[in-house]
Amino acid sequence: MLLEKPARQRGYKKERLHRVLLNHPAEELSRYEITQRAKVSKGWAYDYFEQLESKGLLQDSTVTDPEDLYHHWLETRIEPNTVRVSFQQPLSQIRDAALDYALTTYEAEQVHQGFLFSSSTDLYIREDDIPTWLDIIEENGLIGGGNTEFRATDEHVFYNAQTINDVTTVSVPQLIVDLLDEDGPAVQAANRLIETHHGVNDE
Repeated sequence: MLLEKPARQRGYKKERLHRVLLNHPAEELSRYEITQRAKVSKGWAYDYFEQLESKGLLQDSTVTDPEDLYHHWLETRIEPNTVRVSFQQPLSQIRDAALDYALTTYEAEQVHQGFLFSSSTDLYIREDDIPTWLDIIEENGLIGGGNTEFRATDEHVFYNAQTINDVTTVSVPQLIVDLLDEDGPAVQAANRLIETHHGVNDE
């Protein structure tokens, strides 16, 4: 069983900027502060800011159209590498591992909003921890389909992760883009989160 972060890294810089831009709707971060938090080069980032501005998604360093920026992020994102397994009690197994993780999609949506049925426990893990997680999966899980999906990608996915009720989730913007990628009722849940997080009325 192989799990590693995607080899292609070109799109990570865009994802990092999208993530930081959408994480701070009430704060007035400068473009320089955004590039620092995204850990990308200033020259490249400023060129990309201009691209976003020309699309009507950004004004200086303020997101002007959150919904469209999420869909732009969705179109340009790098899909994480994944392994799906079955655990008897996913959350217990994850917490007992005492390793960094960040829940996303259905379980994370339950924590933040409670609109969707928790049909799957999906989580991001750190690259250095993959061997340990694989040992845990072999000892306690069944491989090939199941109720739990491990995801490996750029570790900036942990940016602004939140711990609520003893579980850690990705940031709300990361959760939104992951839900949009699921289709079906998850998209409706994502739109509700956009409305709450950004004060957007989805009519």
